[in-house]
Amino acid sequence: MENYQIVIIGGGPAGLAAAAAAKKNGEDSILILERDNELGGILNQCIHNGFGLHTFKEELTGPEYAGRFIDEVKGLGIEYRLDTMVLSISRDKVVTAMNRRDGMFQVQAKAVILAMGCRERPRGALNIPGYRPAGIYTAGTAQRLVNIEGYMPGREVVILGSGDIGLIMARRMTFEGAKVKVVAELMPYSGGLKRNIVQCLDDFGIPLKLSHTVVDIEGKERVKGVTIAAVDGHGKPIPGTEEHYTCDTLLLSCGLIPENELSLSAGVELSPRHKGPVVNESLETNVDGIFACGNVLHVHDLVDYVSEEATTAGKNAAAYVRGETKTENGAPVELVPGEGIGYTVPETIRPEVMTDILTVRFRVRNVYKDHFISVYFDGERVQHRKKQIVAPGEMEQVILQKKDLLARPDMKKITICLEEA
Repeated sequence: MENYQIVIIGGGPAGLAAAAAAKKNGEDSILILERDNELGGILNQCIHNGFGLHTFKEELTGPEYAGRFIDEVKGLGIEYRLDTMVLSISRDKVVTAMNRRDGMFQVQAKAVILAMGCRERPRGALNIPGYRPAGIYTAGTAQRLVNIEGYMPGREVVILGSGDIGLIMARRMTFEGAKVKVVAELMPYSGGLKRNIVQCLDDFGIPLKLSHTVVDIEGKERVKGVTIAAVDGHGKPIPGTEEHYTCDTLLLSCGLIPENELSLSAGVELSPRHKGPVVNESLETNVDGIFACGNVLHVHDLVDYVSEEATTAGKNAAAYVRGETKTENGAPVELVPGEGIGYTVPETIRPEVMTDILTVRFRVRNVYKDHFISVYFDGERVQHRKKQIVAPGEMEQVILQKKDLLARPDMKKITICLEEA
């Protein structure tokens, strides 16, 4: 049995930032376990720019952004193992993993940071009728084929779903000479950032059809065409609205799911709202000493926020190892998503151990115009900020101050909600 103070599962942007923060906060015994053959995670295939504006105040590509954190981790002398698959994590923080060099091995950690990222929702979860021919890819798989492997998935493309990866791949496929016929989105709003809709679809004349879905896939050996149709308010196709497109490729960009099988093996409680672990203000789960950050916790829109959140997790894991986070002072304050709010991260706050300023991140349930984002301490409204527009594709946040929470020692819950202007 090997022993490390902190073991980090995942060497993507979250794992790297968490490791660097733990090291800078006085912890030397750190091990990163990464299943891929290089550090950097999904950023290695995201060769477009737009990363790093918050973190580095400049525009970087995905590999450049990852490279900065990889260089930092290596410069700090943090140990990592590549091509290493973690099989399970126990409640007492024994990590079982395997690779070709060490075979199967176990590591006893004092703290574990979950940073496994997320995965794409596959075709099997979408119940699209039709044949199962070649030419159907998730957008992320197509991105890897084009940007890393050097293969073109096809020449005539239809995209289902308007998540950020799908929008970016619409532009990428166009750059490589493919014809992107249409992007169909089941919801009445896009799941991606507004800037990606403008830069990846509008700038190239690619139509976005909201409240539409694929109702048939043609072709037995290879995709020959797809039929899309408008849907009603319940997501069911409306007869008579069918449109047919010839194509040889269908890309799916229908949502991301936090990769939490390992979390479940450790007994971590998952949120039914954002599908990631339920965490407190320190990003610690219900299992003592297991922390979570990045897309395994909740799906982010910007990698800068992933790094910021992971820095918090790394710092708090280091404090936990030193025994600085224990508290016995009453029940934690509950964070409740109110009207129009899908979820909040964190879900609970212990005011006496939180930092002076706490960022609470959340997503809204729908597109709302001219609404206030309001914060209530029990029944008293303490924040009331107007937004011209909020949408599910873009993460929102509110800032809470420790002094305000400590001034209300009997407070039971904090509610974040939307209110009409």
